[in-house]
Amino acid sequence: MCLIVFAWRPGHAQPLVLAANRDEFYARPTLPLGQWPDAPHVHAGRDLEAGGTWLGVGAEGRFAALTNIRDPGQLPAFKSRGELVARFLTANLSIADYLGEVVPRAGEYGGFNLLLGDGSELWHHNARDTQPQRLAEGVYGLSNAGLDTPWPKLLKARAALAQVLDDPRPEALLALLGGPHPAPVAELPDTGVGLATETLLSSVFIASPAYGTRASTALIVHADGTRHLVERSFGPHGGHLGEVELLV
Repeated sequence: MCLIVFAWRPGHAQPLVLAANRDEFYARPTLPLGQWPDAPHVHAGRDLEAGGTWLGVGAEGRFAALTNIRDPGQLPAFKSRGELVARFLTANLSIADYLGEVVPRAGEYGGFNLLLGDGSELWHHNARDTQPQRLAEGVYGLSNAGLDTPWPKLLKARAALAQVLDDPRPEALLALLGGPHPAPVAELPDTGVGLATETLLSSVFIASPAYGTRASTALIVHADGTRHLVERSFGPHGGHLGEVELLV
């Protein structure tokens, strides 16, 4: 997952509104959003290479998502980051207790941002920080750096989310995830991957022959605990592969 924008509004009729793009190599085997046969209370996509996921919902209001941290110089990881989301969704630990287990083991994974919710609280943890953060009400964005790091794609998507919050609908959330235009060169971050790759990765929606946006997900959580998810899947060059809609 490489871009998440979300509004956290405790006490609102729709306390969590979220739009997210998962960017990955097209060759990596993946299942689309669905109910997990081995954990029926979990609804998420699934990485068939390592068994984890990038975004999903579980029992008792659980929600989790992650992005990686772009750093070509980081050491190889022992474990897949998608495990962090899957373990939370299938566990019954509180957020605080779960993060208490994750923080000292963060070095076993590649750099990550982890977003965890339970219907009443929403927390963020960046693997490079020593303390997770309980989020106050607000509109936020995550890409492949810290929370609200002002990369052009994050600023664009977060502003677009703010414009639809009066009446958030899945179609509008998915539309804001579809921006294919790269940022101007002068606005690009320098994360050590070279100008051509920085340019490719700077658009909200990424499309190329080998790597790009594999899934766009809209999530609306209602005050009664109902979660409305819509996921669109994509292949090489951004070709549309299908859509899944769930109300759980």
